[in-house]
Amino acid sequence: MTMHYEKDADGIVTVTMDMTGPVNAMNAEFREDFGAVVDKLEAEEGLTGVVVASAKKVFFAGGDLNDLVAVTPDRLEEFMDGLVSTKGTMRRFEKLPVPTVAAINGAALGGGFELCLVCNHRIAWNHKSVQLGLPEVTLGLLPGGGGVVRLTKLLGFEKAAPYLLEGKRVAPVQALDAGMIHELVADKDNLVTKAKAWIKDNKDNPDAAVQPFDQKGYKIPGGGITSPKIVQAVTGATAMLTQKTRGLLPAPAKILDVAAQALRLDLDTALMVESRALAALTVTPEAKNMISTFFFGLNKVNGGASRPKDVPAQKTEKLGVLGAGMMGQGIAYVSAMAGIEVILKDISMEAAEKGKAYSEKLLDKRVERGRLTVEGRDEILARIKPTASDDDLAGCDLIIEAVFENIELKHKITAQLEGQLCEGGIWGSNTSTLPITQLAEGSGKPENFVGIHFFSPVDKMPLVEIIVGEKTSDVALAKAFDYTQQIKKTPIVVNDSLGFFTSRTFGTYLDEGVRLLSEGVHPVLVDNMGKGIGMPVGPLAVFDEVSMELSRKAQETWKEMGVVDKWGDGTIMRQVIDTMVVEHGRGGRHHGGGFYEYREDGSKAIWPPLFDLYYKSDVCLPESDIKDRLLFRQVIEALKCRETGVLRSDEDGNIGSIMGIGAPVWTGGLIQFVETYGYERFVARCRALEAAYGERFATPQIALDRAAEHAQQAA
Repeated sequence: MTMHYEKDADGIVTVTMDMTGPVNAMNAEFREDFGAVVDKLEAEEGLTGVVVASAKKVFFAGGDLNDLVAVTPDRLEEFMDGLVSTKGTMRRFEKLPVPTVAAINGAALGGGFELCLVCNHRIAWNHKSVQLGLPEVTLGLLPGGGGVVRLTKLLGFEKAAPYLLEGKRVAPVQALDAGMIHELVADKDNLVTKAKAWIKDNKDNPDAAVQPFDQKGYKIPGGGITSPKIVQAVTGATAMLTQKTRGLLPAPAKILDVAAQALRLDLDTALMVESRALAALTVTPEAKNMISTFFFGLNKVNGGASRPKDVPAQKTEKLGVLGAGMMGQGIAYVSAMAGIEVILKDISMEAAEKGKAYSEKLLDKRVERGRLTVEGRDEILARIKPTASDDDLAGCDLIIEAVFENIELKHKITAQLEGQLCEGGIWGSNTSTLPITQLAEGSGKPENFVGIHFFSPVDKMPLVEIIVGEKTSDVALAKAFDYTQQIKKTPIVVNDSLGFFTSRTFGTYLDEGVRLLSEGVHPVLVDNMGKGIGMPVGPLAVFDEVSMELSRKAQETWKEMGVVDKWGDGTIMRQVIDTMVVEHGRGGRHHGGGFYEYREDGSKAIWPPLFDLYYKSDVCLPESDIKDRLLFRQVIEALKCRETGVLRSDEDGNIGSIMGIGAPVWTGGLIQFVETYGYERFVARCRALEAAYGERFATPQIALDRAAEHAQQAA
């Protein structure tokens, strides 16, 4: 038995969960042992109350995702039976004739919080390690252990919706304010004592043992489904959801439907509706993709799968940041936030101080919102030293160069300042495209040279792409990896190539958008189809943001390096850039406008001459082809990166494409997408696109090989 059962002299039973493995989880072991506990509680004489506690650091980790991933259509009935059985046991516990209390000593997310919800009273340790919530939607699922129904009935639709539809995780104080829990304790050792005290205090209160929604005359807070206000709220939520997900994510829509049903149905019927909805979601490709990447893949990446195993931890103490522009100032901010001393250097003190002012502005906002004290702000700012002096960099154990994408400039700076590093110090280049091996040619110690590619804006983007050059040592890689985690970012590791993985793959999205435009497709349709596959922004709009002028200069740099056509024919791209930038002065949003013109009120519209330049009213491509062209170009490039060793793992590719370039969430990443789309089907679609639109859609050999493997396994 993995649940310790102890009854005290007052008739209160404490059930302490201590399941096999590192965490308590809702798996077969839980179902068996919790069922036995409920049997015993129902038969217990002199029972006055029950406390549910945990012997683990995490109170309860939720459902076993290995079980969920393994569900296939032919096993759906078996899964449904298990789900109904588990919820039946939880309902029996909920209807015990004595008060029950959850003593929450650690994180209780998903199924863990659903277990708390079946208790009459919830007390949590007020500590940063404790998180509460129902994040299943972020994995393409819904809370299927009663979470949707119970939270809706307890809080009301409007208050419950954000926690269900957005998967919000909250600290104990926020959970208390929201009504998700009832009490806090400062010392976790007092949890069970406090829980027992509540039971004793309520021994004469018959309602203490009955859930609010099981009490006679109970009304849902805020109103039920017949309330005009709630009808309007549900209708509004439906419209907002459609706009946000574009119909590509089934889980939020299912959650909304179950929550609406919970407003009109009794608890037990609503729980059955919820079970059916979860069962339907488990077999969707979206859920398979999202679980694979956002749970298993992300855990593998953050767990250091790509980090050299035999290199000790490399903590960054003093960081030099060269260039106080948009990227450099962001790097300085996130590093100072992580407690690192930062030397922010630019060519003038004025420029360096302007870079530091960026951090001050962000920190002031945190103070205004009550997320940081004035003293805390001042302490963080004190870690950033703006300077124009080379000598201030002396003793840095890591220097990150973040200057303009020009190889000669980067070589010059490396040669000039590399000597300021401490013994064994590492030099990192923040570049989005330039090969690290060639950049390292300007270094006296290329083994200590590594690429560290940040994404803009640095303070918001969660990913860092670490690039390993031909001579980059394991120590340099480990240093970059550990620094990335030190500043609370997710690191992926790739091998050297022009554009690496993220820029190279993202470039195909821009290129295909430009090709569609040049073929005569309406520019609004091009961008709408980009958003239609789940990209955050259409290819033309995002090209304006990243700047066609910068792309033109980058291509000039590549040409000087002799690698302009190394990973694809960009002829049409160059032609369009020359037409827009050179002939018409349309370099992008920050250069006065590009494909779009930008108005003072913040709105934008297609630049009218664009229609004369490219639009052909007689061109009518199938929308399915436009969507697949925009998606498959990226998928094919990602597979090529994996095939040629630029990507070291599928997981790095999937996490990198989602967190770095905004690949559609429903795909689970550009490589994971093919797993559920089907390799044989993918090969067939590539061949059709290649026949219709050109060899850039030719199937990568790795996809052909995997298709053959899948066919062999099926046979």
